[in-house]
Amino acid sequence: MKYIKDSQISITELMLPSNSNFSGKIHGGHILNLMDQIAFACASKHSGNYCVTASVNKVDFLHPIEVGELVTMKASINFTGRTSMVVGLRVESENIRTGEKKHCNSSYFTMVAKDETGKSVSVPGIILTSKNEIRRFARSITRQSQAKNRTSHFRNKVFEIKDYIHLLEGSNSKIDL
Repeated sequence: MKYIKDSQISITELMLPSNSNFSGKIHGGHILNLMDQIAFACASKHSGNYCVTASVNKVDFLHPIEVGELVTMKASINFTGRTSMVVGLRVESENIRTGEKKHCNSSYFTMVAKDETGKSVSVPGIILTSKNEIRRFARSITRQSQAKNRTSHFRNKVFEIKDYIHLLEGSNSKIDL
């Protein structure tokens, strides 16, 4: 068992013009790459093994990041399973001139610990020491449960059009079967 604080990681990086998109904002793919790196570092630090990304739960870009801003990413283990961990990430930008800070996104990366041969290995559990840590752990369990239910309803073998056709009413779609 390990304390969450022992594997938390924070990085700050200046956003450069080479990482911008055609509208002059920092490219979302660049931010996702940085998020994956910090999730890897946090999970690897906690598990003592290299880790791979198994899934990413919901990345909403809340505010654009400007060239010249500082971006700070914070990563923390929110949940541990047998071989997997959920790493919670928070991304904030800061305008160097004004000091204005923006919460740009939060996301959850599920990481799996691997040994030298690529086999999944057990990870240490986490010691929960606050209401927030317990809340994040419980939220991860609930999110996993909801994801399993969501995907099982839409498996090709069980999906019934009649059960969902009403969702398409008024949508920007046309059915041509």
